[in-house]
Amino acid sequence: MSNHLFVSKLSLINFKNYKQADLSLSPDINCFIGQNGAGKTNVLDAIHYLSMCKSYLNPIDSQNILFDESFFVIQSVWNRENKEESVYCGVKRGQKKVFKKNKVTYEKLADHIGQFPSVMISPYDSDLILEGSEVRRKWMDGIIAQFDREYLNNLIKYGKVLAQRNALLKNMSSYGFFDRESISVWDEQLIECGKIIHEARKRIIDEFIPIFQKYYTWLSSSKEIVSLDYRSQLFDSSFEDLLKQAERQDQRKQYTTVGTHRDDFIFTIKGHPIKKFGSQGQQKSYLIALKLAQYEWLLARLERKPILLLDDIFDKLDNERVERLMQMVNDQDFGQVLITDTDQERIARIFEKNEIEYKSFFIEENAVLETAVKTTEI
Repeated sequence: MSNHLFVSKLSLINFKNYKQADLSLSPDINCFIGQNGAGKTNVLDAIHYLSMCKSYLNPIDSQNILFDESFFVIQSVWNRENKEESVYCGVKRGQKKVFKKNKVTYEKLADHIGQFPSVMISPYDSDLILEGSEVRRKWMDGIIAQFDREYLNNLIKYGKVLAQRNALLKNMSSYGFFDRESISVWDEQLIECGKIIHEARKRIIDEFIPIFQKYYTWLSSSKEIVSLDYRSQLFDSSFEDLLKQAERQDQRKQYTTVGTHRDDFIFTIKGHPIKKFGSQGQQKSYLIALKLAQYEWLLARLERKPILLLDDIFDKLDNERVERLMQMVNDQDFGQVLITDTDQERIARIFEKNEIEYKSFFIEENAVLETAVKTTEI
């Protein structure tokens, strides 16, 4: 039995476009309505910050501070099994980010990841298809890290070791020598962490694909075969052999050219990359199906319902897909859901037609105006 986790209160100070905003949220569906650029997405991003210790949209913390201010604060009250817990995020220019749970400061942000899970579906998800492998790796890492602490620790360590190895390669190049013994110290650690990362990615992708395919079929009501293809150099050779084979190339390029940091996940439709062969509608359905699979995956492992954040997703979906998605959100009891849209009438029409209750907020002039809960009674 999963716990119903939800945010009951959210307070923003100097966060993005908000000088100050205080919200009381419904444990079920919350709709934020406003023009493009009004700041709807920023409310959802604040929840993502509290969940993952970082912005969904801008990884540079200081750039999320309101213009001309020196800090931002996000405060919240979460409810789990009728018990209230507070989560605080504070960022001050030039200082380390501060995270607190129940007024106790975390020594390591990694200890917070997975406690208050969320899944964001956003127009920016198209980057997963259109951009390079790093975006897809980070997405997969973000899923696994929320329930596998060993994976997260190895990921962090791998990043540090990789940086040290690259710095050493650059240093050696500038002095015109190669010290195999010094490099091998970092190789051992890279191999140890890399193997754990590779095995975890391999495991999750095998289990993840059928869940994802189920959602794609349901959402698109089609028989198209979609899949994810995990590409890694470690399928072809051991990490030790890869590093030996790449020794000359690493020296020449002055960085580590092989390893799990080069992994990729290829999104396919009918056996071909969806980037080249998928229509806009297919790509949109593909991305939403990925995220819904991510939601189900986290729910099963964390035994608590992630917060579902739906940012401006009605815009490029046809009416049939919108109806299917909202009916699914309602029928399958996704827990707390936050939705943004520019069209108040569209929101009202979709929810009233499907007899779904929701709480609405209007966003204008950098302020959030709360309205009553909309019931389906006529």
